[in-house]
Amino acid sequence: MGEGFSGGTLVAVVVASAVTSAVAMGVTALVARRVGKVAVVDITWGLVFVAIGWVAYAVGQHSGRSLLLAVLVTLWGGRLAWHIRGRALGQGEDPRYEKLLSEKPEEERFRYALVRVFGTQGVAAWFVSLPLQVAAATDTALGWVAALGVLVWLVGVTFEAVGDAQLKAFKADPANKGKVMDRGLWAWTRHPNYFGDSAVWWGLWVVAAGAWPGVLTVLSPVVMTYFLAFATGARLLESEMAKRPGYPEYQERTSMFFPLPPEQGRSS
Repeated sequence: MGEGFSGGTLVAVVVASAVTSAVAMGVTALVARRVGKVAVVDITWGLVFVAIGWVAYAVGQHSGRSLLLAVLVTLWGGRLAWHIRGRALGQGEDPRYEKLLSEKPEEERFRYALVRVFGTQGVAAWFVSLPLQVAAATDTALGWVAALGVLVWLVGVTFEAVGDAQLKAFKADPANKGKVMDRGLWAWTRHPNYFGDSAVWWGLWVVAAGAWPGVLTVLSPVVMTYFLAFATGARLLESEMAKRPGYPEYQERTSMFFPLPPEQGRSS
């Protein structure tokens, strides 16, 4: 099917990755029940990819491509988990999960969360990480395509990290209370962190696509981008943010997702 590709290894990697995701989300569910906060799953979200990346490398052919992907996803997932942990300290349940769980009686909420939150995110993490899994079953030399993928990944991580840091600094200034963050990267896109997340996964896919079977995993970054931009990410957040004074005007002058020069973006 492709030089250096092993179908048997791929099966082993896929199964090991599925088990890894299931165990990670199962443990997270138990922790969430103990602390009474489903939102701990947001910390696990980045870390489950780190775990899958290294499990795929260990079970796979130990190729340079798989090692590179494991390192890149560790840098991304570790930073994301640390950022979300810091943001969540001292906070109560996330309003998204409160709203979701309020649909069920108290005695049914944990079982409901097991499926709708932990189970769904576990399956999503396994699917989105398919580029890491397929790359682990190949053993081909890295080339310019992988270098291009690293560049795209770097753009994504930069947007995420810088955007998060700018927003944190903005919120820390009492003078900005009630104001809309529209500075720095936030003047180019209303969601630099979501755009960055998407770019990270397109970059990882490009690295994986340097070995032919990896091209077939293109639906992974497509699905990730769809959820970030239109499903559970930007669109969902904006449904609430649009109620804030000044935000509709911000929408008119700033691109929703893909960065564009200030004043040229339009809500869509």
